[in-house]
Amino acid sequence: MSGLLEKYNDVVGEDVIGQLRELADNVGEISVVHVNSTKYGGGVAEILAKLVPMMNELGIRTSWEVIEGDEDFYQTTKSFHNALQGNIVEIPDAMLRNYERINERNAEALRDKLESADIVFIHDPQPAPLLKMTPKRKGKWVWRCHIDASRPFRPVWKYLRNFVVEYDASIFSLANFAQNLPHMQFLIPPSIDPISDKNIELPANEIKSVYKEFGIDPERPLISQISRFDRFKDPVGVIWAYKIAKKFLPGLQLILAGGDAADDPEGAAVIEEVRMAECGDPDIHILLLPPDAHRKINAIQRASDLVLQKSIREGFGLTVAEALWKHKAVIGGNTGGIRLQIFNHHTGFLVDSPEGAALRIRYLLFNRDILRQMGEKGHHFVKNNFLITRHLREYLTVILSLLHSEFSRIVIG
Repeated sequence: MSGLLEKYNDVVGEDVIGQLRELADNVGEISVVHVNSTKYGGGVAEILAKLVPMMNELGIRTSWEVIEGDEDFYQTTKSFHNALQGNIVEIPDAMLRNYERINERNAEALRDKLESADIVFIHDPQPAPLLKMTPKRKGKWVWRCHIDASRPFRPVWKYLRNFVVEYDASIFSLANFAQNLPHMQFLIPPSIDPISDKNIELPANEIKSVYKEFGIDPERPLISQISRFDRFKDPVGVIWAYKIAKKFLPGLQLILAGGDAADDPEGAAVIEEVRMAECGDPDIHILLLPPDAHRKINAIQRASDLVLQKSIREGFGLTVAEALWKHKAVIGGNTGGIRLQIFNHHTGFLVDSPEGAALRIRYLLFNRDILRQMGEKGHHFVKNNFLITRHLREYLTVILSLLHSEFSRIVIG
């Protein structure tokens, strides 16, 4: 990965890269371990896939470990995810005990790395108990919550909090996601990688290939949503918005594209719900893409006239930043981290219902100058706020704070 950081010079400037190197020099020779539950699918894996090699290039020995679990384990952690985002979820004691046993098994497998690391980042609820199961650890541990935990179902949060309270710090994406915890808390929004296959500029013929491959008419308007098939992403609501908007835009076409995350057992059921809502409409294209279809996702977003992310709960919504980076106006759910990225009438529109989304689709497709202006504003906003280089800088700052600070609470972001 030698020279990886220099590839960002043309995007963010040499001064930004120089600042990263100075911060890393202050961190010194330490070891860092990131732990999550999947190598592919979803924003966490995408971020770690680039953040880890960048940290290594800066001279910080960094590894990425993935815990393993059975079907019941992932069903339990999906229930945690839903409960943290506000759903009332009852989880049987037997499943909670299995969750703890799986973590004990993973703690044993990772013991040497976890005990010897100077800094350990534990991502989301799946591996949260690992700290309690690593009593001889020497380093500082951070729980990184990527979920909208602003109004969690309290019994489930109380259970998870028993594991989280013993961490040295926690990281949330927004201030209103943070919880009452007896340690330092940091605010760090996620980011996108501008030079990844998902976000780089593409040749015109590659973008046009989307039309042929998926049966899209290039002469008619196209809208899309790229997301895991998850109820919180509201793909069925996107279909209803499309159907309402199509009454005024008869040629409208929709792409719903996504794939499975290895740790999400509900995906198949949601896909079935989406197919039922489709009702055989030939202008709705439901695409199940493999985890490495990054350039295809890039091409779909660039081929679209505008992009939706109509989530009803959302920790951040990387697909919003990805679309804005591509100069696309975005219509997004009025929730969570989407509010950080979409400013009404500037980078897109926030909506609370399929009817609201349909109204904004109609407005933007009938006002192409405003559509283009929003796209330009969105690109510059992402460049200044949501690129991986900013994300890396804030992680380095967290590490420095943990290694040297005596303050009881620090907030970054």
